[in-house]
This record gives sequence, C-alpha cells and structure tokens, in this order.
Amino acid sequence: MKPSSYNLSMSAMFNGRKGPRPPALNPTSIVCEGLMDASGVNFPEAHLEASAMAELALAGHEIVGFDSVMPEFSVQQEAAALGCEMDWGGRDRMPENKSFPHADFSDIDIPENILEKPSLRVVLDALSILRKHVGGKVAIVGKVMGPWTLSYHMAGTQNFLLQIGLEEKEKINKMLRQLMPLTIAFANAQFQAGADIVVLADHATGNLVGNYHYKEYLLPLHQEITEKIKGPLILHVCGNCADRLDLFAESGVDAYHFGWQVDAKMAVETVGGKISLVGNINNPEVLFQGTPDDVHQQARYAIEAGVDMIGPECAIPLSTPIENLKAIVEAVHEGY
Repeated sequence: MKPSSYNLSMSAMFNGRKGPRPPALNPTSIVCEGLMDASGVNFPEAHLEASAMAELALAGHEIVGFDSVMPEFSVQQEAAALGCEMDWGGRDRMPENKSFPHADFSDIDIPENILEKPSLRVVLDALSILRKHVGGKVAIVGKVMGPWTLSYHMAGTQNFLLQIGLEEKEKINKMLRQLMPLTIAFANAQFQAGADIVVLADHATGNLVGNYHYKEYLLPLHQEITEKIKGPLILHVCGNCADRLDLFAESGVDAYHFGWQVDAKMAVETVGGKISLVGNINNPEVLFQGTPDDVHQQARYAIEAGVDMIGPECAIPLSTPIENLKAIVEAVHEGY
C-alpha cells in the first residue's frame, strides 16, 4: 500500500521515517495563469473569497499533482487587516500594499477581533473547507507573516531598514514585539481551522540584512514564537541565507524553505540533521524561463542531495508554464 500525500509530507517535515519518495510540497504559492485557466478560478477573487481560495489551492494537488495544498497566495493578508491600503492585483500581478500606516513607528494596537477581519477570516475559512475535502489525505499548509515582514508592511521596507542602519534598536524592537502576537494568534488559528503545517514567512534575507542582525533582533523572537505556536512550522526566508542556516536551525522551527542561491548539498550538510529542508527550485531562470527538462534536472539534484521536500523556492511568477510545475511532480515520482 502506497503512503498518502499526507503521510509522505508529515514524515518529511519531521525528518523521520523516510517514505518511498520525497513529497512535492509548496510552502508558498504555485498559482500561475495556467492553473487559473485549468481550475476556472482567478485572482483577485482567490485572495478575497474562501471558496475560490480553497478551490484554487486544491487545483495545485488535483491538477498539478503536489502532495500539499496551500491557500494563502499573497503576503498581504495581515497587512490589509492592520489597515494598509491594498491593491489586490489581478491575474497577472500579486497584491501589494499602497500605504504604510506606521511609517513614523507609532504604537501598533492589535485589535482583539483582528482574526475576524475579512482578509484573515477568508484564510481560516478556506483552510476549513480544505480540511473537509482532503483532511488526512493531503498536507494542508497555512502561512503567516513574521514580525520582520509585518514591519516592512507597517513602516515601509526602506524606512525600516534605515532604522536598523541607524541602530535605532529600541524603535525596531518595539515594533517587532507589538506585531509578534498577531503572528502567533493567526498561526494557532490556522491550525485550529485545519492546517497541518504553517509557514512562518519572515524576510530577513541576506541581501537586506546581515546574519548578525538576524541573531540580534529576530532569533530571540523566533524562539519565543515557536514556543507559543501549537503545530509544525516551516520557516521561509528567501534569497541567499547561507550565512544564517545554523541560526535558523536554532529558531525552533521544524523545517526551512530555501532558495536556489543556497546549494542543496551544502544546506543538507549544514543543517540537514537538525531541521528538514524544503525547496529549492529556481523561480526566475528555471521555472519561469526554463524547460520541463531544466526543472527535472534541478529537482533531481535536490532530491539526490537529500532535500526532504521538493518545491519552488518562493511564490512562482504568475506566467510560469504549468508544464514546468508538473515536472517537479514527475521528478519526485521518478523511480518509485
């Protein structure tokens, strides 16, 4: 009897008993225009309506063949709930926030009912729908923004990073700590709604901040967050993070979702015995511009390196050919 997609994914998450093949798992969005066409569900509706969100997530499993479903496609759900002015995008572009309500680093008050805000409620409702349809059969993956990413949305990325450069530690720490409870509350609510795994996306990447910034500001917070979240977590930090892999392994997460800039063999050798690894198919050059053979070759490299779960490095470009996504699935099934 073949193990289910759910069993394959959960076993790989905990770096435990290896299944007969690695799962194809998507911690971030695998929605492309081809998947929208095939499912009949489009952006921006799938950011705003629970049934559309769940149906488009399910298409990643039923049409493409991934072993997981992930219904939160944008990074802006919390930002909208916190008062950012939103452009919800369209078929050819992702949502983005148009305002930064705490650019002056003023106090951030998280309302008690924030989980009932429409942009958060829709995710929880979509997870509940998915639980009814594929619970226990396919890994259901949720996603929350960490306090670092939320600070970008509240203050503006350049503005926030400028304060780091100026060593405004009190100002930075205050904003991070005021936002941290939302990360924890939303993650726990997603587990209660039906998620098996939640992605903690916090973009302290190497091209923006040094590893010492992560160690000083964010590692202690991540350790607090992981203690308070009641379920398995995948940390997502895109970009070149080779210099902070060992710090990620100390954060308390169960897995790290990594980008193509980090060699798969090096990542496995560095932290493979401590946390599981997910990724790291190149988005711009391989998935977007490459051929299915290019995707297959990179996926097999990651598999043979020992990466536990195979998938794109980040949310894919919306014009990615759907055939290239299917090549990931073919690669994990090869020989099994």
